Amino acid sequence: MKQIIKNRTQKYAADCWHLCTKFPVSREFNAFCNQLIRCSSSVGANYRAACRAKSDADFINKLKIVEEETDESMYFLELLLEVSNKEHTEIKRLHAEGNELLSIVVASIKTMRAKNRKSRIVNKK
Repeated sequence: MKQIIKNRTQKYAADCWHLCTKFPVSREFNAFCNQLIRCSSSVGANYRAACRAKSDADFINKLKIVEEETDESMYFLELLLEVSNKEHTEIKRLHAEGNELLSIVVASIKTMRAKNRKSRIVNKK
């Protein structure tokens, strides 16, 4: 699961950056592009930090930050879609990619929580 998330976060950050380089230089687009780059870069950085976590609880907490950053980057993708005033297939693809990444992160959080509960029950016996 960790390798899948690692690959997804790297791809998502790179794809968001490439998308932003394609937009025309304007004040309106720059603000959204800068925010999107910041959020998507944080997705990868926070996931790398999660991998260095010493405990499962710390890993879960850091994954929640990845979830929030992915969610925020998807918000800026929606704003870019609105501002561009046209059907932008690449933005839609990135939004779908973000949704997939979110579902993997959420599944990973649930798996780790379930693993923690099981280990606590076993340790009590």
